[in-house]
Amino acid sequence: MRKAAAVAAILALLCLPAALLAAQGKPQTTCPVLAGNIDRNVFVDYKGYRIYFCCAGCDKEFQKDPEKYLKKLQDQGITPEKSPAAPGR
Repeated sequence: MRKAAAVAAILALLCLPAALLAAQGKPQTTCPVLAGNIDRNVFVDYKGYRIYFCCAGCDKEFQKDPEKYLKKLQDQGITPEKSPAAPGR
C-alpha cells in the first residue's frame, strides 16, 4: 500500500509542471484583430494584460470592443502577457 502511495505521489509531482504550463496558455504571436504577426511596438495595456497588434489601426479597433478580442485570444488558448508594473510601484 505504501509503495502505491509513493508511486502516485511521484507521478503527481511529475505531472505538475505540465499542468502549470497548460494553465498559462500559449504566448501571443498573432494580432487578435487581423491575425497578422504582432509588432511588439504596437500594444494596449488592458485589465493588467498587454495585448499586441500587427498595426496601429488594430489597437484602435480593439478598443471599440476589447472583451470580444480577449475572448478570441482565450478561445485560441492564448494567455496575454501581464502588463509591466508602472515605475515606482
